[in-house]
Amino acid sequence: MSEETISDEELAAAVERLSDPERFREAEEIVSRVAPGLPSVLVSALGSGGWFGESHESETLKAATIPDEDQRLTAVRALLTEETQMGMMVGVAVGWALRQELENGGTTGAPKTENEET
Repeated sequence: MSEETISDEELAAAVERLSDPERFREAEEIVSRVAPGLPSVLVSALGSGGWFGESHESETLKAATIPDEDQRLTAVRALLTEETQMGMMVGVAVGWALRQELENGGTTGAPKTENEET
């Protein structure tokens, strides 16, 4: 199934199925097999996207140096939440790209379509 043929309903149903611990366990096992190489891919993707550049350093310093403790904690929590969400989104994108690489068998170019046979 190519990306163009996935409906919003199919995507929502697939995400819902991932909430089943048994279904998610298989995905965790697959990821753990390739996990040693994935952190460097994630760091590279986040870095090239500008998420850990100068602006990130500036926001971190700004949050950490707010004089009021309550405001500082709120700012640090917000920064951590944003970083977690971005890390998750980049992680999903890396997973999606990994799936395409596996489907393509390491060939370059566009992902295979439904009509292409291996």
